[in-house]
Amino acid sequence: MPSPIASITLILAAPAAVIPLSLAIGRPRWAEYLNLAAALLVFVLGAPLPWRVHGRVVWGHGYLMIDPFGAWVTLCTAAVYLLASLYSIGYLRGMTDVRDTLHRYYALFAAFGLTMLLTPLQNNPGLYWICVDLTTIVSAFLVGFQRQPESIEAAWKYIVLVSAGLSLALLGTVLFYWGGTFTLGPTYAMTWQSLRAVAPHVPPPLLMLSFLLVLIGFGTKVGLAPMHTWLPDAHSEGPAPISAMLSGALLNCAMLGLVRYLGVLEHAGLGALPHMLLIVFGLFSLLVAALFITRQTGAKRLMAYSSVEHMGVVALGFGFGGPLGVAGALFHMLNHSLNKCLMFFGAGNMMHAYGSKDMRAMRRVGDYFPVTGTLWLAGAVAITGTPPFALFLSEFTILRAGFSTSQWWAALGLGALLIVIFIGFLAHFRRMFYGAAPDHPPHRTVSLWQTTPMWLSLLPLLVLGLWLPHGLWALFRHIAAGLRVGAAP
Repeated sequence: MPSPIASITLILAAPAAVIPLSLAIGRPRWAEYLNLAAALLVFVLGAPLPWRVHGRVVWGHGYLMIDPFGAWVTLCTAAVYLLASLYSIGYLRGMTDVRDTLHRYYALFAAFGLTMLLTPLQNNPGLYWICVDLTTIVSAFLVGFQRQPESIEAAWKYIVLVSAGLSLALLGTVLFYWGGTFTLGPTYAMTWQSLRAVAPHVPPPLLMLSFLLVLIGFGTKVGLAPMHTWLPDAHSEGPAPISAMLSGALLNCAMLGLVRYLGVLEHAGLGALPHMLLIVFGLFSLLVAALFITRQTGAKRLMAYSSVEHMGVVALGFGFGGPLGVAGALFHMLNHSLNKCLMFFGAGNMMHAYGSKDMRAMRRVGDYFPVTGTLWLAGAVAITGTPPFALFLSEFTILRAGFSTSQWWAALGLGALLIVIFIGFLAHFRRMFYGAAPDHPPHRTVSLWQTTPMWLSLLPLLVLGLWLPHGLWALFRHIAAGLRVGAAP
């Protein structure tokens, strides 16, 4: 196994090579297999990375950094990249309207994967902001790839709203840099470590204003309510594998920045208000998700509001803080990534089969598609936090973290809203699986390319729900100690 730095180099080189090769060759089959090979290499090298990085490794003249937290986000991204690459092959082969442009799709797909893999490696907060912005630019083309009026409108809405949020995040980043000049002079190397070191000497009002701006800015990218309004359209109108990438990988990359900035304020002894803000935004996200999930009719919009819910759960985990809250949030990031791939893949299969995005047109799914339907239904049970799946463990861990602090009221709110979402979400699946027979039976078959990634998403959720390896829990404790995110007061 190559060293961590060599592994990261290969992880970045693999999707980077796919971009020019796909465009130069111009053949869809070559492009899809090149992208799949790159995704497999990224996963093989990225999966063990969190256990191989024991401290903070900086290289590339100080611009790049890999630490256990960044390696964990890389693992989540690599898993989603591989699953979505597998699913793309079967999903897009059945779409005749994009057959001539598939080589461009895979070039953009690899570019999207590359930007997300670059994001957690940035040692400079300014470069981190640039990478997050690059993910927006590349993924906007993928959201509107089918060139339908709805998808193009969603892509523009995505660009406008997220760019507005990232403008605030940029202003917050500039203010963080300005705060450092009071101690380090007008020019200095702005890194996460230098911000933590200088934070105790920065005026507290400036630090709080800076954090509020980056919270709103990157919170827009995370999909926290009320900055979430781009997310339902972008997730529902893009191709299903892109929806999985947006929900399962991109949101984690944006959450990483918020947690790093939270660590900066913790180092200055100002963690109380940032913790409370994360808790409030997390609870509000769950409330909004609960209200909209119960009244959805579009299959992928339902999954999109589920993403708002689960990023709210992650925000609550980091907001509660402490070893338990951070461990629960980290575990939930992986669980949500896998589960949301499963849900979007199932939604994509059913949309093609029934010729509609409307869940009211999808009836007797289990009768017509016993394998795909069963996998999708199992994913729906898992995504609502039901045992024996892993999301139950991560949500229960976050609840325990909340009750161990003075923010027990937030933990009660979390539990109540999860129950509401459980009822509302599964009510849609009850109608799709046990409702009246459809007027026109589905006519599409589902290939192995479309079901295999669903199996690969579901099985880890079941295994991790029944058995949590000691090495995984030890890793979470190690990451929590490195982040130094204390418990909420």
